[in-house]
Amino acid sequence: MNQRQAGNNQEYRALLGKIAEGNEAALEDFYKAFEPRIFAFAKIRLNDFHEFADLLNEVMLEVWRNAGRFEGRSSVTTWVFGIAHHKVVDRLRKKGKQQWEALESADSVESDQDLEEMLTKTQVGEHIHWCMEKLSDEQRQVVHLAFFEDLSYREVGTIMGSPEGTIKARMFHAKKALKRCLSRRIK
Repeated sequence: MNQRQAGNNQEYRALLGKIAEGNEAALEDFYKAFEPRIFAFAKIRLNDFHEFADLLNEVMLEVWRNAGRFEGRSSVTTWVFGIAHHKVVDRLRKKGKQQWEALESADSVESDQDLEEMLTKTQVGEHIHWCMEKLSDEQRQVVHLAFFEDLSYREVGTIMGSPEGTIKARMFHAKKALKRCLSRRIK
């Protein structure tokens, strides 16, 4: 865990302590810290904006109810993403399907150069999203948690309930598949 993560973990632990005491302002701060991250995580597995929002609220309700039970055996981020992972799996089991859709955010454009840069990034992003769709569900999740959430393989394994070696193997195969797919799409 790097210094930034360690500092965040201490801040999140302090917020959890306050949440356990019923402090709603602490829950609001915690929500603000995790909202975009949980939302992005849910997007890789679910296919509906309302589902993302519902899942986020379910995760935060679980945090509210169980903040006092956090034992500190993992980082707070790992604990929260573990909750999110289980909520996603429950939703997918109920629906009986697994889908993924990437949503692009449109940034404001200041000039023609900004527009060209945005279009290039969008095209590359579309290629990456297309190739990510070709990965298995487990591989997509590993890639998201490791790269976008900056979690260690051990933490990803804790979240997904898999040994670290399995996570490393999934990442190895995901990287290989992404490289192969992207090399065919971007010429």
